[in-house]
Amino acid sequence: MPSIKTISDNVSVSGWLDEEDFAKVRALGFDKVINFRPDNEAPDQISSAEAEAAAHDAGLEYVPIPVTRNDLFTDKVVSRASREFATGGRVLAYCASSQRAAIVWAAATARTLPVDDVLSSLRAGGFDLRLIRDDLEAQADRGRWLKDETTGATA
Repeated sequence: MPSIKTISDNVSVSGWLDEEDFAKVRALGFDKVINFRPDNEAPDQISSAEAEAAAHDAGLEYVPIPVTRNDLFTDKVVSRASREFATGGRVLAYCASSQRAAIVWAAATARTLPVDDVLSSLRAGGFDLRLIRDDLEAQADRGRWLKDETTGATA
């Protein structure tokens, strides 16, 4: 089983899980897993359908949100992840290495918490992701740019 890194009170991240890992995840007190890996990302990974079956067998809620590096900060991904992180007890989000899961959590969280706090939580979890500060600031400013899009106002 990959190492688990805690990045908030209810969210932790890890690298990829195998079928036998889901029971261990449940035994550690998690309620939900979010899979950020697209199917066929690597030849040795289990499919999303296999992960879902293993999660359900272990008593976990399972949510697939396949993400590539090109869509890490898209509204579709970040909005869905925001909803999933906000509901469902303790969440373990995973991807190949844990970094993509941490970045999506950061993007989602930057919409409601100060970016400095988000980066601090990441740092406490073992991630130095200062390089995505501008992307997080854009997420934090999302409300203003959405308003500008709907009203036609210029920023």
